[in-house]
Amino acid sequence: MPGEARRRESRTMASNTRPPDPARLDRIVADARRASDARASTYRERALGIYPWVCGRCAREFDRTTVAQLTVHHRDHNHDNNPPDGSNWELLCVYCHDNEHSRQRDSAGRTAAAGGEPPAPATHKPFAGLEALLKRKE
Repeated sequence: MPGEARRRESRTMASNTRPPDPARLDRIVADARRASDARASTYRERALGIYPWVCGRCAREFDRTTVAQLTVHHRDHNHDNNPPDGSNWELLCVYCHDNEHSRQRDSAGRTAAAGGEPPAPATHKPFAGLEALLKRKE
């Protein structure tokens, strides 16, 4: 009888399981609370709590499944400047954040070139022999 074997099997499984260890469960809950408190103290978690989950540049909206693609950008580019009111932060998607830092690097390169020696003038003349070539064809 298959039904009888299943009942016997379920009774044996039930008798083999131990009750959960309350001390172990307390440790797990305490660890989870500590981790949650540590996360809440990071500037990322504070920024996500202050601002709506929308990219400040492209206005893309995020939810709990896609919030990992949302980054905290420091407006003054100083990662140690984390005021409690979040005035130095803006939430940007990873694409807009990369774009912002690329623009900053490009700008830094231009200002460094402007502050130092002027770049050497170009010496290549691509149309130097063009007039002679055109006259030959006539």
